[in-house]
Amino acid sequence: MKRESSVCGLLLVILRNTSTVHVVSDESSSRLTILSSEMKDVKSSKTTIPFFKNNEFDYARCLDWAGETGKNWAWVVIVLWIVLIISAVSNGANLTDGLDGLAAGTSAIIGTTLGILAYLSGNIIFSDYLNIMYLPDTGELVIFICAFVGALVGFLYHNCSPASVFMGDTGSLPIGGIIAVYAILIRKELLLPLLCGIFLVETVSVIIQRRYYKHTKKKYGQGRRVFLMAPIHHHFQKMLIPEQKIVTRFWIVGIILAVATLVTLKVR
Repeated sequence: MKRESSVCGLLLVILRNTSTVHVVSDESSSRLTILSSEMKDVKSSKTTIPFFKNNEFDYARCLDWAGETGKNWAWVVIVLWIVLIISAVSNGANLTDGLDGLAAGTSAIIGTTLGILAYLSGNIIFSDYLNIMYLPDTGELVIFICAFVGALVGFLYHNCSPASVFMGDTGSLPIGGIIAVYAILIRKELLLPLLCGIFLVETVSVIIQRRYYKHTKKKYGQGRRVFLMAPIHHHFQKMLIPEQKIVTRFWIVGIILAVATLVTLKVR
């Protein structure tokens, strides 16, 4: 019961944080000069969608078939989507936690990127310049994400190879959950497949391995594997690549994905 109540409380907090301030433009005057008179808080089911010119997506559009009534039920789509995102990212972080420093280092990179996005979204000047959704007070979330990244770096100091401290499910699952919830709060959850590409690949490698093994076992009587071992970082380990080299290369890929995520602010 306690776990169910905590999950319900988390969903309520996320749903309540739906106040969005939209910057109103005017062809004859600067956008910033009319903000004080034209800007207001509104309840919105919109989020940020990358690579599109008008980079806002309204979850209510998923219920267009229901007409005007569908707009009143947009929160159902949001709740289901939130549950899916939190489950996927938390499990992805859990699967990534298999080598010394891999999960902590990758999560620190992701957290830093989310902090930058939160600051830009909460700053009226930068959000206006980048033409992104302005979310008042999200800059305050930067304090939290800095503490989050700081804790990960402190843990990484003792978790780097050879590790003297280990994370386990108790650490990796909440880390993934924090990343997912933070992205939802700043309306950047649709960027997670790109930003958390490491988590995505780790999860997909496990799904492919299990599905293919079960299919071949049913068809041929003996299971076969696509990878030497899943998740995929263990596949490289079976290829006799040193653990430190695998972790460092995954960090490099994570940095590239983080940069690509920030580039989406201008690439549309």
